[in-house]
Amino acid sequence: MKRLQTATDPGTLNLRVGEMVEVLSEAEIRATLDEKGELDELPFMPEMLAFCGQRLTVHKVAYKLCDTISRSGMRRMERAVHLTGARCDGQAHGGCQTACQFYWKEAWLKRVEPGAPPMPTPSGGRPDPALNGSRGLAAGRPLLPILEKAARKEPGPDGEERFSCQATELLRAAPTCLPLKDVRQYVMDVRTGNASTFFAFRALLVGLFNRFQDRSRRVLPSWLRIKGGLRWGFVKGRLVGATPSGTLDLQPGELVRIKSKEEIVKTLNQDLLNRGMGFEEEMARYCGQTARVLSRVDRCIDEKSGQMLRMKSPCIVLEGIVCAGAYTASCPREFIPFWREIWLERVEVPA
Repeated sequence: MKRLQTATDPGTLNLRVGEMVEVLSEAEIRATLDEKGELDELPFMPEMLAFCGQRLTVHKVAYKLCDTISRSGMRRMERAVHLTGARCDGQAHGGCQTACQFYWKEAWLKRVEPGAPPMPTPSGGRPDPALNGSRGLAAGRPLLPILEKAARKEPGPDGEERFSCQATELLRAAPTCLPLKDVRQYVMDVRTGNASTFFAFRALLVGLFNRFQDRSRRVLPSWLRIKGGLRWGFVKGRLVGATPSGTLDLQPGELVRIKSKEEIVKTLNQDLLNRGMGFEEEMARYCGQTARVLSRVDRCIDEKSGQMLRMKSPCIVLEGIVCAGAYTASCPREFIPFWREIWLERVEVPA
């Protein structure tokens, strides 16, 4: 079995959560990429150019990820991390609002030692506009045309534009499956700082339980199954046919409460969908909590096809609410869940 990366691997930074790194210059990154703008089948995206030269901290070590394209389970990623505050704004990908965390190969970074002097500020102390989000990407940057071309796929049969990004190409960048029984991944979670010992151990137990539940639905009579064979979190939709809708016209900054799991499952069909939008067990962990509306979402890229999906009714993104990987083997991707307004209720704040 192919090993996980270890401290003995040559040519790696062996980064841990909380360490500070500096993103290499555009020229240095260009030297690591092939003609398609990729390293080890992982695209370097146009939106990432805005971070060249910046110093950021390691948020998660991205040595594994959950496969949301073919649902094959966990996949192994080599020598990559997620950086704090570095999410895609979708400006080079049709305004996609998924806000995925970027994958940063260690070859695109250098470690900043503690006590290192701060970076010199360009433009005589004024911020460099090229570092102010991907809207600042200016002409005259030699890598940008390569990356912009790579961000588009051939149009589909319907002639509609298709996009390519790190999320659509993850199966190429992470081709090897990481079995649940490979306990070294949970040791790696703790050693890198991705998760506490308790969190990693619980993720292993949840994974084993879900494996048992999946098998029980196939081989056991219904009266012997635990909670009907449901996966941990025990979310079960019952509706057949159309599912209900609700409109609150929520706006960024408003305070909302996520409804109880019992209320939400009443809006789901047997595939855990409400008008095509999924509600997962990880989301149920936040039921009953309050949060502020961060944004309204009406478009996102389909990871399988690269097609831009446009929603008939916008969904809601909530501040600080991410998929923590508690029920998915401590996956560090930290997706931002989309919430139907029918799953939320407005919290009136006293004047």
